[in-house]
Amino acid sequence: QVQLVESGGDLVQPGGSLRLSCTASGRIFSINRMGWYRQAPGKERELVALFTNSGGTYGIQYVDSVKGRFTLSRDNGKNTVYLQMNSLKPEDTAVYYCNIVTRFSAYWGQGTQVTVSS
Repeated sequence: QVQLVESGGDLVQPGGSLRLSCTASGRIFSINRMGWYRQAPGKERELVALFTNSGGTYGIQYVDSVKGRFTLSRDNGKNTVYLQMNSLKPEDTAVYYCNIVTRFSAYWGQGTQVTVSS
């Protein structure tokens, strides 16, 4: 059974940076989508950054509010997905969830709290 373990969330000041990590405990095959979502209290879950794979064609998507500030990356050898977050704003405060969708199922991390406050 695959599990996703997230880390890197913290309390930071506005303008600061964090790097979130998501490591899969097992091998995952036939990945269609892989990335990060976030959910703030009282708000709907929101897509933040996403790798896409359609028949071998790859792409990256970011929600408009994080473009130019967040960077999605991965290390296949470590089974790890990263989200580098720079120039953080208070509105980035949320629980961030790693997500992987395959042709067979979807996997979610437990969530890691990011709080941006002075």
